[in-house]
Amino acid sequence: MTKILVIDDEPQIQKFLRISLTSQQMEVVSAENGHQGLNAATEHMPDLIVLDLGLPDMDGKHVLQHLVAETRIPVLVLSVRASEAEKVACLEMGAY
Repeated sequence: MTKILVIDDEPQIQKFLRISLTSQQMEVVSAENGHQGLNAATEHMPDLIVLDLGLPDMDGKHVLQHLVAETRIPVLVLSVRASEAEKVACLEMGAY
């Protein structure tokens, strides 16, 4: 079973992704902030991480840096930030 880690502080987004992904027979692990997300990534070793850039405790790009440096888990960035430069920066850091 594919395991997905969702790092997002918005309960509605967590709920939507959990329902959508579990309906496709995927296991979902959730984290509400960057520190929880980093811990969950090493503890659960998911197949994919969905990362929000706007986290309450640390910038999502900082979380992305740690994930790319410490794991080989693909990271899909999910964000409402509109800056093209920020999107490009995340792609250059290794996000999808």
